Amino acid sequence: MSPLQEPERASSPVIGTILLIGIVLLVFVLVLLLCLGFRLPESDGDVPVIFMISSIRHTSDEGILNYNSVMTIRNGGKIPYLNRNLYAKTYCNGVRLICDIPTLNGHDFIPVHPCGIQTLGGLGSRGYYWYPDATIDIDYSQGTFHPSDTVTFEVYDRATGRIISRSVYPEQKKYTTKWFYNYFLNPQAA
Repeated sequence: MSPLQEPERASSPVIGTILLIGIVLLVFVLVLLLCLGFRLPESDGDVPVIFMISSIRHTSDEGILNYNSVMTIRNGGKIPYLNRNLYAKTYCNGVRLICDIPTLNGHDFIPVHPCGIQTLGGLGSRGYYWYPDATIDIDYSQGTFHPSDTVTFEVYDRATGRIISRSVYPEQKKYTTKWFYNYFLNPQAA
């Protein structure tokens, strides 16, 4: 028993109001991040796009839809790469295709018909170097890709085994986590 009088009103409405405002703000930020296409960070999310998919042809030379699956890759970088030291992996809708490309040099390439690649051609596959703006055409087995598919093409360095480039076709939306950070949270952007 204390000689001092206890207050008749507790402080729980004030704490409840503060908690409610905090929860509403947290939900708002989460919804905003989801709307902007926020994804969890990946281990190699900062892989540059040096060798980009320019196009995937689904039609014959006459313009008839036959799911031809010819992919054109362009060296969008600024330096030439020794094409013999490059190898590639292809993904369709997130599933890795069994047809890895052991070399991007057209003279060293051996067609792997049962696995799905018929020919490898273009200026980037001739000679020893894949120069900037030169292209490589990869003729996958007919029906490998369809117009609604998302195709990922990754290029690796044979000497280190590390990924050099990753290209996604069709291009993904530009609002990524990095864009959100640079646009809204970066103090230098203000």
